[in-house]
Amino acid sequence: QQHNNMADLSIKITEDIELQGHQYGGTKELTITGINEVSRRVVTATTTDTTIISFGTAYGAGTFIEGDVRYIRITNLDASNYVLLNIEGDTSTDFTVRLDPGASYMIISSSSTGVVDYADISGSTLEDLTAIKADANSSSCDLEILVATV
Repeated sequence: QQHNNMADLSIKITEDIELQGHQYGGTKELTITGINEVSRRVVTATTTDTTIISFGTAYGAGTFIEGDVRYIRITNLDASNYVLLNIEGDTSTDFTVRLDPGASYMIISSSSTGVVDYADISGSTLEDLTAIKADANSSSCDLEILVATV
């Protein structure tokens, strides 16, 4: 599949910390080429487990082609409440992480497989991701979501 409007996605993570006169921070950079589509939105996570991103073999509302995904960032915009992110896979891959106030969770797949054969919580057989769900701990939180695909 050929696209005319491909771009590079530059990801830069900078840590800046000086402790007792010594700098321990640094910057790591990664460029992912061939990005053709970007979705950026803010959604509200409630205290009910709600699907915020789905993965499949065809595009749809909130659904991305699993093999085309290269980058996902989910940022908790709330100042005081955390959100549970449930990353779901084909069968036994499901795992949950806490996204604290102001924190971001990233999934980066610079390979050609996207989120196909991406994670496994119980062994070493990688499974496809199927969805990401969000559940706010005590009151609704806004989440910023950025997804980049080829």
